[in-house]
Amino acid sequence: MPMMLTLLLTSLASGTPAPDAPGSADVRLAQVQVQERIIIRVPVRPPAPRPPVSFKEKRGPHCINSAQIVGAAVTSAGEVDFLLRGRQRFRAKFERACPALDFYSGFYLKPSPDGRLCAHRDSIHARSGGACEIQKFRKLEPRENRPHD
Repeated sequence: MPMMLTLLLTSLASGTPAPDAPGSADVRLAQVQVQERIIIRVPVRPPAPRPPVSFKEKRGPHCINSAQIVGAAVTSAGEVDFLLRGRQRFRAKFERACPALDFYSGFYLKPSPDGRLCAHRDSIHARSGGACEIQKFRKLEPRENRPHD
């Protein structure tokens, strides 16, 4: 559009009509609005590897408050770690392996009326349809990494 506008102005200055220009008696005005969108692609690098954190298991509660759960990780076929608000971490252990949990990388919890997730009562349901009953909870505390002398 800027080139056509230049051609129209040039032809008016020279006195000869441009091919698309209106006649000398017919003057038309138009408004041109140019919009430009810039999209910037930002490559994301994977985070730098952290040293693995090891945990020691301690005796855990019989139940945890399901409203406090902010995340979970399937650590093995027989265990799921729950991360709670306040940076507390509990490991749910099953009586037997529950291999369906990590196949679809996710699971469901059916909320109980009391809002708690309890051992020997509640189950974790795999997305494939299987269920694994929680046998016990263990409290996880990070091990202190002491530098070797």
